[in-house]
Amino acid sequence: MTPDALKAKVGTGLLSFPVTPFDADDRFNPSAYAAHIEWLAGYPASGLFAAGGTGELFSLRPEEIIAAVKTAKSVAGDTPILSGCGYGTAMAIDIARGVEAAGADGLLLLPHYLTEAPMEGIYAHAKAVCDAVGIGVIFYNRGNSRLDAEHLARLAEECPNLIGFKDGTGDILAVREIVSRLGDRLVYVGGMPTHELFAEAYNAVGVTTYSSAVFNFVPELALKFFTAMRGGDRATMETILTEFFYPFMKLRERRQGYAVAAIKAGVRLRGFDAGKVRTPLLDLTDEEEAMLKALVGSAN
Repeated sequence: MTPDALKAKVGTGLLSFPVTPFDADDRFNPSAYAAHIEWLAGYPASGLFAAGGTGELFSLRPEEIIAAVKTAKSVAGDTPILSGCGYGTAMAIDIARGVEAAGADGLLLLPHYLTEAPMEGIYAHAKAVCDAVGIGVIFYNRGNSRLDAEHLARLAEECPNLIGFKDGTGDILAVREIVSRLGDRLVYVGGMPTHELFAEAYNAVGVTTYSSAVFNFVPELALKFFTAMRGGDRATMETILTEFFYPFMKLRERRQGYAVAAIKAGVRLRGFDAGKVRTPLLDLTDEEEAMLKALVGSAN
């Protein structure tokens, strides 16, 4: 898929990032992954992020990232598969080239590992990854990896395959400036944890799509909320927020890392063999899984 074709596709609808299943020996489980991806691809998502943040990119070996992309591509049909990519520049380039060879339609460039860095260095890092591949790249503004409007505009000018900007900072003023300055040069994706809680505010400043974690296990509800958001149906949005997302948020905030672990628990509750999260994350307790089960039951 060309970068322009991917950009057009990503901007049309809801996105999601599937969990990465592990078996009893903590190894990547491709058959379980294929079953879940095939199920998700049956819904009208405009793209799936393999090995993204909710897919535990931070805990995956490079070869597992490539295996996840190959597996996803084998069952996703027409749904674009974008691979997570991160760590230091040299490793990120290796991952980017590896997943491109494996058939990825694009990259989501997540923050580099650990260290703080000057904006000029982050720009150089992102440019090096873009220059290393021919597929489309979405830059993820989050944590220790942030670009302002000026640096992002430079990156967009010098890297034709930069197709998108995803924000997980919550800095609406900065996002508004970026959207205003770059216009339709990029597609803009919301990336806050449980982004449905922020979707209306982001939509108002021009970020009209987002990635939904709960699409992993309640895709019908995720799509219903997205449709309401895009259509300005505030009554439906408020009902879903009150009945599902606010209680889910309270469960998610009980322990650090539950933004991932709660999603994986939800996937297991829908009958998929997702396995456990890898340390340093921890899974929900039995009591918390029962709370999530009741919430999922009320949503279906």
